[in-house]
Amino acid sequence: MTNKEAALKYSTGGKGKADMSALRLTVEAFLAGIFIALAGAASTIAAATVGSPSIAKLITALIFPAGLAMVILNGTELFTGNSLMIISLLDKKIKLIRVLRNWLIVYIGNFAGSLFVSALCVYGHVYRLFDGAAGLSAGATAAAKCSISFEDALFKGILCNILVCVAVMMTVMVENAVGKIIALFLPIMVFVICGFEHSVANMSYISTGLFLKASGQLDPSIVADDLTLYGFLVTNLIPVTLGNIIGGCLTGFAYWFTNIFREN
Repeated sequence: MTNKEAALKYSTGGKGKADMSALRLTVEAFLAGIFIALAGAASTIAAATVGSPSIAKLITALIFPAGLAMVILNGTELFTGNSLMIISLLDKKIKLIRVLRNWLIVYIGNFAGSLFVSALCVYGHVYRLFDGAAGLSAGATAAAKCSISFEDALFKGILCNILVCVAVMMTVMVENAVGKIIALFLPIMVFVICGFEHSVANMSYISTGLFLKASGQLDPSIVADDLTLYGFLVTNLIPVTLGNIIGGCLTGFAYWFTNIFREN
């Protein structure tokens, strides 16, 4: 499938997303949040005992794409990928209010799914693996994300969702399941290796740290002054979400402009 065919296919698919019932959107978004959170937990645990930071990051990057693979192949709704609905909007297939409705419902559903997995993992003592090394890694990751500057979070959010949306569009170009997994793998691996910021992934990463802290399981060696609800929602999630929207909309605009607008 060509870029033009993929853009036109997504434009039509975006209308389906806009017209979906609130209940179905919520359930599918909840599932997507679960998938991304599970991939985040697995990648954190897998890299927990690796001494070299660069090798640990590579291991994380090799496992995390499983989250988007589950989202795509199960047809669930992910907020970051749905930034591409800008294609349908620019192609005049849907109204802005329908885009915003979708984003709001999916964002809330993704958040709920992320919290669900984080809570179960923490209170199920999943992070006690490797003599607590998994919990140390998870807590340190959460604390670091809550201490990031607004500008860094915004810019890393933009870069992240450019890659995520490129990955989504690449899966649209492929018809079979194996091809879709291969197509999405490299862009997602790149964003993880570079340490870019993904709002839905951060919902689980940071909430895991907060649950560890609240349950007394947070390793005492972690400086957790910034690991608070304010650090979670205001310091990290707001700028990362804005960055993800900007990056996703820029990508969607580029696909629309080069493949639909220029052809009319």
